[in-house]
Amino acid sequence: MNSDMERDKVILVNESDVALGQMAKMEAHRRGCLHRAFSIFILNANGEMLIHQRASNKYHGGGLWTNACCSHPQPGDDLKESALERLQYEMGIHCELEKVFSFVYKGEVENGLIEHEFDHVFRGTFDGIPHFNTVEVADYQWIDINELLQWVANSPDTFTIWFRQALPLLLDEIAFTTSLS
Repeated sequence: MNSDMERDKVILVNESDVALGQMAKMEAHRRGCLHRAFSIFILNANGEMLIHQRASNKYHGGGLWTNACCSHPQPGDDLKESALERLQYEMGIHCELEKVFSFVYKGEVENGLIEHEFDHVFRGTFDGIPHFNTVEVADYQWIDINELLQWVANSPDTFTIWFRQALPLLLDEIAFTTSLS
């Protein structure tokens, strides 16, 4: 991984997440090419979810609320290690992560860009205070899941496209795994 956390490339994949090559990140988003990504959801011991507001200078989604961390692994990166490093870089958090599921989504976002990602969703638990990187993050909050669901239902456009799609899938998965315990 680049020591300065530059993520200027994406790994192009097919619908089975088989790597097909790489492309400049902005070109992939302009053309809507399917590429590998990860999203990290963090919960605390009270069952609250950590969400953050993307910095206003982001190439898309600036000012929108989303999950604790999301990014693109770089060619040659281990997916989980990349997720752990990015979580530390963006939110100043170190915790164990477990992969929960993957899904594919596609949608137009602002600036004429298209998100088309094979998104690997990780979850972790953290009970400290995030020390976020202001280049990446404008604000954060811990929020009760029911309050979050109400907010998303009432104001979906204040959240990123991937968050709106991943959140219900994650909650279904959490409920399913909890019922098996």
